[in-house]
Amino acid sequence: MNNMRGLDTQVRKYRRQIFREIADLAYNSTNIIDDIEALPYKIVKADEPEFWENIYRERAVAREHCRLAMGMSLRPENQPVHVSQGVEESNIAEKYYEPPLMQVIPSACNACPENRYVVSNECMGCVARPCKEVCPKDAIYFENGKSHIDYEKCIRCGKCKAVCPYDAISHKVRPCMDACGVNAIESDEYGRAKINPEKCVSCGMCMVSCPFGAIADKSQIFQLIRAMQSGKKIIAEIAPAFVGQFGTDVSPQKVKSALKELGFYEVYEVAIGADAGAMAEAKHYVEEVSTGRLPFLLTSCCPSWSMMAKNLFPETIESISNELTPMVATARYIKETHADAHVVFIGPCAAKKLEASRRAVRSDVDFVITFEELMGMFEAKEITFDTLAEEAVEDATGAGRGYGIAGGVASAIEACIHAYYPGTEVKVEHAEGLADCRKMLMLAKAGRKSGCLIEGMACPGGCVAGAGTNIPITQAAKEVLGFKGQAQKAIPYENTKEESNDESH
Repeated sequence: MNNMRGLDTQVRKYRRQIFREIADLAYNSTNIIDDIEALPYKIVKADEPEFWENIYRERAVAREHCRLAMGMSLRPENQPVHVSQGVEESNIAEKYYEPPLMQVIPSACNACPENRYVVSNECMGCVARPCKEVCPKDAIYFENGKSHIDYEKCIRCGKCKAVCPYDAISHKVRPCMDACGVNAIESDEYGRAKINPEKCVSCGMCMVSCPFGAIADKSQIFQLIRAMQSGKKIIAEIAPAFVGQFGTDVSPQKVKSALKELGFYEVYEVAIGADAGAMAEAKHYVEEVSTGRLPFLLTSCCPSWSMMAKNLFPETIESISNELTPMVATARYIKETHADAHVVFIGPCAAKKLEASRRAVRSDVDFVITFEELMGMFEAKEITFDTLAEEAVEDATGAGRGYGIAGGVASAIEACIHAYYPGTEVKVEHAEGLADCRKMLMLAKAGRKSGCLIEGMACPGGCVAGAGTNIPITQAAKEVLGFKGQAQKAIPYENTKEESNDESH
């Protein structure tokens, strides 16, 4: 897991500033073309650069961040294209999305070494020379009494590092590449990172692992604000991981009040849809896996996990649950109740933006924004939580709220099976992080997970570790567990099995 996660780094502050400025444009701009052209100069004010070698590069990076935050794509490096080009098309009151979702900003990329062992100045030039002794390719040589590595010969086996008594050899890896569980990070002709869209499943782990802030996803906050300004009835559905994301003293009730202050007509917990999913997948497991019709059942609420399974293990498609994800189930419930509403999913996940753009889901979920982006909207509108009243939050069950933590989906389904189908044996497995998810799917493919209910989460730690979160993962998990414990019911319709088959959600 990336050690930067949860720290309020300069990259995180910079991203929040970008979202705040784009939201401010949507709320207050009277000349969007001129204002977005001027925005990089507002962001990079000083003559002295803060992060890069000169202000020109710093503004070049800011321009691309502004475009991505508007939902637009990066500009080509070899053509004269204005920052505002395409802004007319994005200045709309509905979902706007130019694929791909995740992009590397070339001017911000540090072209980090992909995989290299480096001898530091801590080398003591010891007489034993264990690094040289263990090298299978004779790639270690000594010069002026110090160890050096011949990269033409080095095969990056790491044996030299393992035996150095002074820990003078370090392993340099590209952070974004190290975080990617599907090997989607490649290099361009200049050694900079680039994302292979054929492999990428948009989990965003590369984005949160880049110490240069060189990877960003596209935002929909500008178009969402336009929709709210148009007078449309906009209803928010907020994922269980929202608890604690906006400050340690900000209760779920105050978050709901703040959303109403922004202009949302109503606010629903996505945990309601999670409840429906837990019941449906419990039934699915009992009818399909317990009877031997399917070898195992894969949960489907993490879009990056299910996309990876379909891409890399197509033979598992039949075993991927076809139940609605909590986001879609909740959206459909909202639109049954409010036929004229537009639904906004607010969550921790970048990949949900991609899920909401799929043909089968487009009419259900109109916008997707992350907690990080929502914070930018709160700041642009200068909403202070201290002065807000507390609005009651719909009481979803503990099972639904637990979906926000790794293992929570499987445990919710397992609890429903035990309640509705007493005596049914359940075998539960869960994997977190796409590298471990791949291993789990390989074992399942090999027949070693027969009869299992398998939960996969692209983000290590689950949804609380999503790319669009604001607080440390351990703190977020603690907050969600506390919110789960406050639910009046542990599982949905727990009194009778008949109630579990009720389709009314």
